Amino acid sequence: MSSTTAETGPSPTQRRARAGRPPVAPALKRKRRRELRVALAFLSPWLIGFAIFFAYPLISTVYFSFMHYDGYNPPNFVGLKNWNYVLTQNPYFWQAMRNTLWLVVVMVTLRVIFGLGIGMLITKIKTGAGFFRTAFYLPYLAPPVAATIGFAFLLNPGTGPVNHVLGELGLPQPGWFNDPNWSKPSLVLLALWGIGDLMVIFMAALLDVPTEQYEAASLDGASPFQRFRFVTLPNIMPIIMFAVVTGVIQTLQFYTQAIVAGQVASGVISGAGTNYVPGYPSGSTWTVPQLVYNLGFQSNDDIGSACVVSLVLFVLAMAFTSLLMRRRSGLMGDD
Repeated sequence: MSSTTAETGPSPTQRRARAGRPPVAPALKRKRRRELRVALAFLSPWLIGFAIFFAYPLISTVYFSFMHYDGYNPPNFVGLKNWNYVLTQNPYFWQAMRNTLWLVVVMVTLRVIFGLGIGMLITKIKTGAGFFRTAFYLPYLAPPVAATIGFAFLLNPGTGPVNHVLGELGLPQPGWFNDPNWSKPSLVLLALWGIGDLMVIFMAALLDVPTEQYEAASLDGASPFQRFRFVTLPNIMPIIMFAVVTGVIQTLQFYTQAIVAGQVASGVISGAGTNYVPGYPSGSTWTVPQLVYNLGFQSNDDIGSACVVSLVLFVLAMAFTSLLMRRRSGLMGDD
């Protein structure tokens, strides 16, 4: 018996006794197992959805990033060739990366500033606040394709009414979506036009700030800027960080507006049998999601390289989110 015990080691009860912990009663063990089964039963819808819609696609993407796969023939292992092609040989990858990061920095920043500013203005309006709230929110409900087509026609450098008005006023008339220097700012204007989602979120946060803190700050002689800096901003900081994090994730996936604007401005509408290269004009509207679609399904049928770009995009999103959430924790800790 002693040799068997020495070979198999101490039992869980003996280990708990040596650690100074009382042994677990059989009834308590059965209760814990029953609670675990109940918890797993309630979690099963989420666990199944996570496995099907996140874990499996992510593992498959990693797997195919090391394969040559065109969607028809069986995949062949090629090692790091896909990674080498995307990072060093693909002519569009770094251009798409620069455009996407530019949009992340500029578009997210301006959307947060404009959304907060409009929300503050509407909360201060005494009469007609409902009308202005509706007027600013309605553009957000427009379908992205329809809104982009409308903007492309409004900003058409030859026939658009915007340049006509600018010309009447004696102001410069940009090329907008037809000019590489103005194409990304035009996309930012389109995003600011649909600012209603952030406006509503910021309005709810601003109306939730305790009025007692504003009154106390006024009694202390605080200026409007000081009231915003020391009362409004600390109270709505979690909402600002939420808007920034979700905005970064959404902008990293920026696809529809950029490709539709390029197609409308170039006059080339892709369809069956049409090989359209995105990025018009001069690659200025290339984004990383467009490159994923172009590599995997449009021109090369190179799903392995498309998976590499997808993984790079995933890592970027995780890095931005982790950095912003760490920054948020630091700000909340300071408060």
